[in-house]
Amino acid sequence: MPVVDALAAEYADEVDFVAPAWKSSLEGAQARADELFLSGKIQWGLDEPEKIFQLYGVPYQPVTVLIAGDQTVVEAWAGVRGEEDLRAAIENLIALSG
Repeated sequence: MPVVDALAAEYADEVDFVAPAWKSSLEGAQARADELFLSGKIQWGLDEPEKIFQLYGVPYQPVTVLIAGDQTVVEAWAGVRGEEDLRAAIENLIALSG
């Protein structure tokens, strides 16, 4: 998550970073967000009814879903990617949304 947090700070003016949590308590999610999202640029919340996860067909975490401004899913993947792959995916999202 440190890589995602750093990219969120770098791209904050162009991309919204949202991190819904699930299967947790609000207090547990808050504590984890405080540990992971030091930049303050990642919006997070607890998706207790799992509506977001159902909407995008996410069966487990971590999953990344890149969504354009028109709400089109541009790319989605399960698991972790390195900084260069994430940066390329974000740049592609920006190019498609611009």
